[in-house]
Amino acid sequence: MQQRKSGRPSGTDGNDFSYRMVIDSRYTKVAKAKSRLFTLFLTQGLIQLIGLICIVLLITNEKTVSKLAVSSSMTGLLSLLIGELGRRRSRVGLLRFYIYISSIVLLLSIYSAITSNSSLVVIWNPKDWDKKKFELVKTLLLLFGSLLQIIIIGTVISLIGNMSPPKKAY
Repeated sequence: MQQRKSGRPSGTDGNDFSYRMVIDSRYTKVAKAKSRLFTLFLTQGLIQLIGLICIVLLITNEKTVSKLAVSSSMTGLLSLLIGELGRRRSRVGLLRFYIYISSIVLLLSIYSAITSNSSLVVIWNPKDWDKKKFELVKTLLLLFGSLLQIIIIGTVISLIGNMSPPKKAY
């Protein structure tokens, strides 16, 4: 057996650092999308909680609240938990399930707002804003939540695309 020469072997003087490890850009994209998605989930959770507080306040004031609005808010929080699990554990299936459920919740919330007709009346009558504060807040939350949902869906789709292994070209 040959013994090594004393000293440092050739090629390991530290100058070859740029060739050692090349990280694919999709990994950095995944990390950035996950951190952005965390912020978006926090914002969406805040919107959901404010909506639930408004519903509770309406119930305590003995006003009628649609069962569809209550169930869509609760399902929205549940879908948010599923989305957070998918984000943390990098599970594509959970993220896709989150997109489907949260989109259905958004559509149900919009349907509930349209059928109650109070949201449209509140928007068009600024004189009644003092009397119908809760309806105004619910309408603004719905509009902001809809915009946020569109941004989240785009982010999740981008994240899923970068998390999937690249296709091999043959």
